Amino acid sequence: MRSKTCCFSGHRKIPPMQSEQIAERLWTEIMDLISAGYVSFIAGGALGFDTMAELAVLKIKQSYPQIILTLALPCKTQTRGWDKNDIQFYEAIKRKSDNVIYTSEEYTSGCMFKRNRFLVDNSSVCICYLTEDSGGTAYTVGYAKNEGLKIINLA
Repeated sequence: MRSKTCCFSGHRKIPPMQSEQIAERLWTEIMDLISAGYVSFIAGGALGFDTMAELAVLKIKQSYPQIILTLALPCKTQTRGWDKNDIQFYEAIKRKSDNVIYTSEEYTSGCMFKRNRFLVDNSSVCICYLTEDSGGTAYTVGYAKNEGLKIINLA
């Protein structure tokens, strides 16, 4: 299944002036992958780009019910410290997803990296929004490159 699976990784903050353009490019790339036979999409449940990708897949799924959205979440307390509205939105996405996997039960200093490696280890393509040389997205995309995934950077 890995050969027909795409993961997403991106920054939590997307410049508002670029959001619409990035969303359009994301939609196009997902549709291109579906046309190429991709059926599975994995996202990490973070705010920002992850949420944008999850919403795009859920919307496309209305016309292509065969595709699968899996949330690979770092721990059950991922939303600790989030705004109430963001938590409600996150929970709604979880309910609409086909699968929810927790890569760790509890928060640890390495649980986000464990989740990010899970995304890559179960995919052959990574669609990302990467503009910075450090942080979780840079780590994930670097790991994906090292593992031989095709990288599609929307930045």
